[in-house]
Amino acid sequence: MTIAAAAFGLISDGYQNNLLTMGNVVFKKLYPTYYTSDVSTRVSNALLVGAVLGQISVGLLCDRIGRKAALVATTLLIVVGATIATASGGAHGSVSGMFWCMTIARGITGVGVGGEYPASSTSASEAANEKMLKQRGPVFIMVTNFVLSFGGPLAVSVFLIVLSAAGENHLNTVWRVCFGIGILLPLTVFYFRMRMLTTKLFRKGAIKRRVPYLLVAKRYWRTLIGTCGAWFLYDFVTFPNGVFSGTIISSVIKNGDIKQTAEWQLLLGAIALPGVFVGALLCNRLGRRNTMILGFSGYLVFGLTIGLAYEKITHIIPLFIIFYGLMQSFGNLGPGDMLGLVSAESFATPVRGTCYGLSAAIGKTGAAIGTQAFTPIQNNLGKKWTFIIAAICGVTGILVTYFFVPDMTGIDLADEDENFLKYLAENGWEGDVGDDDDLVEEDSSSEIVEKKVEV
Repeated sequence: MTIAAAAFGLISDGYQNNLLTMGNVVFKKLYPTYYTSDVSTRVSNALLVGAVLGQISVGLLCDRIGRKAALVATTLLIVVGATIATASGGAHGSVSGMFWCMTIARGITGVGVGGEYPASSTSASEAANEKMLKQRGPVFIMVTNFVLSFGGPLAVSVFLIVLSAAGENHLNTVWRVCFGIGILLPLTVFYFRMRMLTTKLFRKGAIKRRVPYLLVAKRYWRTLIGTCGAWFLYDFVTFPNGVFSGTIISSVIKNGDIKQTAEWQLLLGAIALPGVFVGALLCNRLGRRNTMILGFSGYLVFGLTIGLAYEKITHIIPLFIIFYGLMQSFGNLGPGDMLGLVSAESFATPVRGTCYGLSAAIGKTGAAIGTQAFTPIQNNLGKKWTFIIAAICGVTGILVTYFFVPDMTGIDLADEDENFLKYLAENGWEGDVGDDDDLVEEDSSSEIVEKKVEV
């Protein structure tokens, strides 16, 4: 229940991340004068900026206060932000005011969405470590990256259903209903999050006061370079290609039909999804690091293929969609599956949320930069360069992963907790370890003395 309650709320994150995929197409059709590339980028980036703030702040919160409190807070933020976005409007019917309101609302939603990453993933990895150590990796992937990735096809499917029901003459109704459904998704897990238990690893290993961040940096600097760097490169490619994929597809379809664009977008999402399952199957067999390298290599192969043959391949839309989908599928297989898993496994429990949140925040920074740079790259270098740059990021990602990312395949998270506490004691740190229900203390001889017996 802890695994499900912690992680399945991420489906609302996937939905929110992909809400503007077709939303951008609709807004350009409804408000061609107002919805310029600057406004489009601002509205799209609002979620990413909020996510960066959420990942850092909630990452700290879930280590210092608790996983459960962080999960409840992020759920409420998503509901509030999604509600304001659905009801967006400007003074006296101002379209410009409406988009500013939407920008603020998406920022609030982003704080909740970003906070879900460290709060959900740390809880899910710790609970999976207790119940199914050998299958921790595949279970973690299926309840985190799978539901995140499923949010893309779900958002497009909901859009197609609402569009078919309302008709293309009522696009204003269509986008508001699609935004409104984003309010319901986080509410489905809210009750279960209120009832979930704190994981045993957190109860035994939490450090809530006098956290030795300098010692943490000295121990984990190399790992942080790996997780932060790889996540930056992955999100730099993935987010703009996700947010603007509807616009890309619309540009290669001759008549730019909204429904046809959405149908091709749904196929693109469907092709990208199997990569999640392949990554889950390979993460134990190949190991976390090798699987991530394999995924980044897909960016190199398919990014170069599409980029170098862009003028020819876009004349054959099904072939373009298949290659585009395979590039995204390899992204899901490798860094999409592995980054969350590696970031949840590589750090000790007392700082897992903080380091995970920092890694994910650097990733979202890459997403914001990529989204900001996407339109200028297309306008100044040409559309094919968005794919060639993806290939360059793939090569860089392979190098960063190989040299900096540790492989924690099959290792019990409790072992790293024990080593971390010994490391702190050896470096002269003294303080309380453990949640209120299971408080332990480091003495001068670096042995753990239990102050309360676990019930």
